Amino acid sequence: MSFALVAHAAPLFRNTGTLAGWSSVNREHRGSVNEVTNVTYEGGTALKMTQIHDASYGGRYHSEVMRTNVYRRGDTGFYGFAFRLQQDWQFQPQSYNIAQFIADFSDTGCDDYMPSSMVWISGNQLFTRVKQGTICNQKTVTFGNLATVSAGVWHKIVIQAKWASDGTGFYKLWFDGVKVLEQYNLNTTIADDRYFQFRVGLYANGWYDDGYMQGSQPNRSIWFDEIGVGTTFADADPAQW
Repeated sequence: MSFALVAHAAPLFRNTGTLAGWSSVNREHRGSVNEVTNVTYEGGTALKMTQIHDASYGGRYHSEVMRTNVYRRGDTGFYGFAFRLQQDWQFQPQSYNIAQFIADFSDTGCDDYMPSSMVWISGNQLFTRVKQGTICNQKTVTFGNLATVSAGVWHKIVIQAKWASDGTGFYKLWFDGVKVLEQYNLNTTIADDRYFQFRVGLYANGWYDDGYMQGSQPNRSIWFDEIGVGTTFADADPAQW
């Protein structure tokens, strides 16, 4: 099913912290994705994503849920979710990704699964990015130190994007209801018309990219709730559900 973002009167996708409704669930190595009832944003359920570092393991660390066909070049939409770091989260400079838009480019010979925009935590700061160029000549534009993330409390993120590769795109991000990023007249995706997935969860990409774990906390958990995609801010804003 396609979620091309044209005029709609209702949200295109909405999930209240359940395993139902997702296109797939990705649990890598010792990671887990579980529906829980003891820690939630405001309803009865949430998704708890956990990853465990293993020094003898050389693969990636995804614990994510995924929805296919959420955007393609030319679309404009809103994407949001609530998340909560574990109470004793140890803040380290390494990256912990919490959301990404990604597509399979293995047919190109230049990349396999390539994320365009990502949202991640480094230290206690929130970061995001856009990807420009072509799959064989990629350019990453990063926006950093957007907001301070606290452990043990629920935070809300909403993104609005016009996905374009001709300089007409825009990219905005709200953190806990405050707009912390607003960029216009930029390329927000690469020059390709295939559909991208939307994933939320814990991807401990710093462990894989750096080849080791900083700090002394190998068990990491993040909860997610009220994940939405739509054509209005309210469709994606957990505070308005």
